[in-house]
Amino acid sequence: MRPGIALITRRLCLLAGIWIVGAGWPAVAATTERIVVNRFTGVAIEGFDPVAYFVAGAAVQGTAEFEANLWGAVWRFRNEGNRASFQAHPEIYGPQFGGYDPADIARGVIVAGNPHFFAIVAQRLYLFSREDNRDAFVADPERFLYEVAKRWPALQEKLGQ
Repeated sequence: MRPGIALITRRLCLLAGIWIVGAGWPAVAATTERIVVNRFTGVAIEGFDPVAYFVAGAAVQGTAEFEANLWGAVWRFRNEGNRASFQAHPEIYGPQFGGYDPADIARGVIVAGNPHFFAIVAQRLYLFSREDNRDAFVADPERFLYEVAKRWPALQEKLGQ
């Protein structure tokens, strides 16, 4: 289980009268953080360098040597240049929706993205909980972003500051 994520089983949901959309979903995830962070260290997106997705086109682990604090989280980078780029333009390099999966947000649930499943669409970084979510999003980002725009404000209000 990921730090900061509480799993609610299908049985508990059914007992509480909550219906789960999608027969293949074994659980619904919930969290209270605005940015996906490790609850013990405060490190965002598992320590991966958000700028490296743009520069290297890959998920690259950052180091403690190059850190920045922003939005209540510690961000790690692989070099000073990436840190400086992020600090100058965090709205571009930071993962959209705090690192939560936009495909799941479109369905009305908040699930932390996995830094290994990512896409850059319209010069913005998106992280996904599963590979199939990423593939569906990339195939029709406008549809997903339309649904996210309707659901994200209410879901974000449930997250902590």
